[in-house]
Amino acid sequence: MTRVWLPDPPETLGGLPDGMVADVWKGGEPLPQTRDEVEIIVLPFGVTPETLATISRLPNLKLIQLTSAGAERVIPYVPASVTLCNARGAHDAATAEWTVGVIVAHLRSFPRFIEAQEQGRWDFAPSESVAGKQVLIVGYGSIGGAVERRLAGWEVTIERVARTGRPAEGVRGIEDLHAVLPHADVVVLLVPVTGQTRHLVNAEFLASMKDGALLVNAARGAIVDTDALLKELSTRRIRAALDVTEPEPLPPGHPLWTAPGLLLTPHVGGAITDTRERAYAVVSAQLARYAAGEPLQNVIGPRGY
Repeated sequence: MTRVWLPDPPETLGGLPDGMVADVWKGGEPLPQTRDEVEIIVLPFGVTPETLATISRLPNLKLIQLTSAGAERVIPYVPASVTLCNARGAHDAATAEWTVGVIVAHLRSFPRFIEAQEQGRWDFAPSESVAGKQVLIVGYGSIGGAVERRLAGWEVTIERVARTGRPAEGVRGIEDLHAVLPHADVVVLLVPVTGQTRHLVNAEFLASMKDGALLVNAARGAIVDTDALLKELSTRRIRAALDVTEPEPLPPGHPLWTAPGLLLTPHVGGAITDTRERAYAVVSAQLARYAAGEPLQNVIGPRGY
């Protein structure tokens, strides 16, 4: 019998495959009494580093399954004997919707008009068209593809960059980023946090962006050097839309709150009303593969994800 820890009762997943039993674990301590038996942990949100270190030492643990796409907080605590998988695909639609939404909002000056509405002013002003823009997607995976599909009717040109180039799919390698960055009207960040990507968007990166370009961060706050971004925003040379920040949550009084040309949301890109259902659909399919002895999906290996 395979023991699984779940954040919610198994009925939430539509039940478990034959041969599996579950305990509900919300992420706190003390751990369930079956700590020496558990083979699979579907990790709840908000587990502390101390608890991550504890569960990494459980004697029978074989698999940690995330309900998020991001895994940077968990990776340092997962030993080689344990497989780590993320929920790739579960949040594609929601994150892509947020991304397209902020692009349209920024280019069509929605923040300006909302401010005018709040002040009771009829502030007529022309704004930019989305059509004709060149959009650079940095980190072209499943979410990048979802963004491109949603932009398909907007008459934009898409440039795609990933860690490893895929010429047959029109995806450039990260080594070509410097060649395409200066031509982009909109730069969308969708890369995971790794040693390569932490502060990828630094002063040099931002200086290479064209005047008036829009930076959209739907990835993680650590991808962007906050001080370098603040310096560029203060000159009003570029604009930005951030769903994630460094630090996060953003503390009161932080200069990002009042930075010019910034549209800021509180890490809600994947936060839709059926987020849990979408994530648990991925988890349920993964448990079925595990029970059947089939290869797991979305495995985060030595080269990252």
